[in-house]
Amino acid sequence: MGKPKFNPINDFLSGAIMAATSVPQLVSYAELVGYASYRGLQTAGPPLFAYGLTTGSPFMSAGVTSITALMCKSDLDGEAYVAQHGEEAYVTLVAQYSLCVGLASVFLALVGFGKLAKGVPKPVRTGFKWGCAVGVFLSAMPNGIFAQGSGQLKTLAKSSSIARQVAEFKSLAPGAVSVTNLLYAMTIPFEWGLASTILFVFGTAFVVQSKNFMPKFLPPGTEVILVTGIATVYSIHFNYDGSVVGEIPQVDPDAGFSFLDGRIRVPVEFLDLKQLVMDIPETLVERFGGYLMLATSATLFAAVNFLSIMGIASGFEAENGIPWSAEREMVAQGVACGVAAAVGSAPVSGSMSRSLVSRMTGTTSQLSALITALAWIYLLPYMSIMSPCPKAALSSIIISAVLKSVVIPSGLLQLKGIDSFVGWGTGVATLLTSPTTGFGAGLVLAAVAAVLSPAPKAKQQ
Repeated sequence: MGKPKFNPINDFLSGAIMAATSVPQLVSYAELVGYASYRGLQTAGPPLFAYGLTTGSPFMSAGVTSITALMCKSDLDGEAYVAQHGEEAYVTLVAQYSLCVGLASVFLALVGFGKLAKGVPKPVRTGFKWGCAVGVFLSAMPNGIFAQGSGQLKTLAKSSSIARQVAEFKSLAPGAVSVTNLLYAMTIPFEWGLASTILFVFGTAFVVQSKNFMPKFLPPGTEVILVTGIATVYSIHFNYDGSVVGEIPQVDPDAGFSFLDGRIRVPVEFLDLKQLVMDIPETLVERFGGYLMLATSATLFAAVNFLSIMGIASGFEAENGIPWSAEREMVAQGVACGVAAAVGSAPVSGSMSRSLVSRMTGTTSQLSALITALAWIYLLPYMSIMSPCPKAALSSIIISAVLKSVVIPSGLLQLKGIDSFVGWGTGVATLLTSPTTGFGAGLVLAAVAAVLSPAPKAKQQ
């Protein structure tokens, strides 16, 4: 056991497989962030490349995940900001937040948070994970059952007196608004889009049950490629009238940077870095209500992000004997989030599903992640084949990833006594407020529980 022997051919093949099987996720999670689907494709490569250069794990893969997408949208109140200022302004806001999360990650690494993170109580981690999973479920469902997605549900919910009353408390409990709106959606099935619902149900069932009928030699992720492919073909041939990915803009041929006297060009579009940094006081600080709240939120985001990386790295250490450094992985997270900011991406974190696929497909080093990143960067001009893909199919991919943990929260059900109270309390707080607020509430509950719990009796001699 230990790090596998370096094999560049294996890394190349594994990186190529990862690049192909992860495309639907990139598009889906961009929807969760709250900006156009194509931005998930446009911004995924550079952060992963930076992470591949700085991580110490051969298997680790990083990017925008369902949890980071949900946290970003929730912290920034993405829907309201886009409605008020437009998508381009929101992309800048997201990028600024990514930069803050990156800086907070490096700060936490310097003060030794990596070791402290291992002390976060299990009930808090378990409850937080369930609360986020339900939040992802709530965010993805509208695009699955309504032809015009979440915008249509938001309009319909205005006719519900209960939904309107709950919406008045959105600043305090934004998650409660999502819960109420979806419950209302379940009472108006006659408003659901027939084609979108069929695509959504079919896609979810196909992905969830794929292990029972897919050939074993196919790599994980093949099922999501098939779902998006079938849905896209249907959209083209039957003039699907629901929401689709839409046009994917071509990268400016002069964008990016080159080396070797221009013989090699890296076609990546960067934001105005001066504006990215200098406008923070004007936009992001105002959004959070002050520097202190911004710093607190970014630090909590970075801490929660690292819990995902810690879980993945610890698993590889236990199963494959691959040691890891908490400080190094924390810095890698910070560097990747900084690069994500430069290209307009939401904060990134370790991806459990992609990391497991990386290990299963024979990765031997970080070269695999670099290959995947470069494939996403250079193949972007050919991604227009995704333009007609229905968003209902993308929602089915997201739902299939969290459905089991939402319906059967085995981790929470295993908790007993005061731990159960802390776990469920954290989960409900995360669901009804926001991920960062819920995580903080969970830590408070754990501290109170520790004070109130009776001390263990000393054994009699």
